[in-house]
Amino acid sequence: MLSPERIQALCESSRPKLEAMRAALRAHGSALVAFSGGVDSTFVLKVAVEELGERALALTALSASVAPEEAQEARELAERIGARHMVVGSNELANPQYAANPTNRCYFCKTELYDICEARRKELGLAVVLDGFNADDFKDHRPGHKAAQEHHVVSPLAQAGLTKEEIRAWSQSLGLPTWDKPQMACLASRIPYGTSVTRDRLLQIASAESELRKLGFRQFRVRYHQEVARLEVAAEEYERFLAADVRQKINTAFLALGFKFVALDLEPFRSGRMNEAAGVARPEAGKPAGFSLPVVS
Repeated sequence: MLSPERIQALCESSRPKLEAMRAALRAHGSALVAFSGGVDSTFVLKVAVEELGERALALTALSASVAPEEAQEARELAERIGARHMVVGSNELANPQYAANPTNRCYFCKTELYDICEARRKELGLAVVLDGFNADDFKDHRPGHKAAQEHHVVSPLAQAGLTKEEIRAWSQSLGLPTWDKPQMACLASRIPYGTSVTRDRLLQIASAESELRKLGFRQFRVRYHQEVARLEVAAEEYERFLAADVRQKINTAFLALGFKFVALDLEPFRSGRMNEAAGVARPEAGKPAGFSLPVVS
């Protein structure tokens, strides 16, 4: 959680970055925002609407890999921001390369997404497609960014050099409820690489995580290991999990969903654990060759 003092300091130090982003959006003239309702894409949409008004459009793609709660939150956020919002279906599961769940699974999902975005962009006569890729994402395993580059998607946050912490600070400053939203990822990320992604497995995971939300958990993952559901929760939420009545509710609900065993991971939730378990290396820190940041005067 960012303190008020930290938020103020981050906004002051990164103000030139935000102004550069605003100028770049104005220069585009119009844009379609690939909008998931997460911290980053919500911030992009907010700024795009402030700069472009009706010439900014949010597009949310729904599939079995998106939790129903996330889809509903995206709708509510777009309405709150005052953005035009289009919701379309996607079917990455129909691609055998995606369903096989290789370490670059996200590439195939994002290819499906940006195919849809690009088609709608052309249909509506908008200038560019925007995503929520930020400056910190260069340090992580992000195969989906290759798909973005292939589709000429613009990453205004990364171009301006805005980090995740700065985006959260500015989101709070602009009144966005996502400023402290826990980091989320698609439901397929709960399944170990090499284990196929199926609609039934995604539904089982989504239903299990919905039970955790009902019990008040905020930062968590239900990792799928065939008969075993391995729960990762934030360190500050361990005490909640250890309450006997909470454990009983979780166990009963998960067994009813088809799991035979329910386990709590002794290491608190940390993004990227499945990548580490599979030996997927993070890229070297820094931006890729050929990527330049705008000059801020």
